Amino acid sequence: MLFGGATFAADLTSQSSESAGVTIAVKPVDVSAKATTWSFQVTLSANSQDLSDDLVRTAYIVNRTGKKNEPPARWEGDAPGGRLRKGVLRFKALLPLPKAVELRIQRVGERAPRVFRWDLDCPCTDATMHPS
Repeated sequence: MLFGGATFAADLTSQSSESAGVTIAVKPVDVSAKATTWSFQVTLSANSQDLSDDLVRTAYIVNRTGKKNEPPARWEGDAPGGRLRKGVLRFKALLPLPKAVELRIQRVGERAPRVFRWDLDCPCTDATMHPS
């Protein structure tokens, strides 16, 4: 695996969570050390309810040690409403690069946030890139 740009992010798999008739699927688009903005492709789908989530208000990222809670900078995608929504959540990149990143989405009416976690450990041996 090469470290840098979208090549590194391509190795991070899509994850999904289903609860109360709503499925959320998330795939990192770019969470590399060189990126100033991290982006995640997000798809929400529901069987019978309206998806009115405001992801800029209900999503955030944390690193493995929970030291950073960062809200999204913006959502680029479908507006609230309907049973299928797709788009990209963009965040200011965590620096220095943590060993893992966790995206959480707290839906209204759900007790706990949906959690999506990826290890960012790369094959490099530069400890300054992964202090957390």
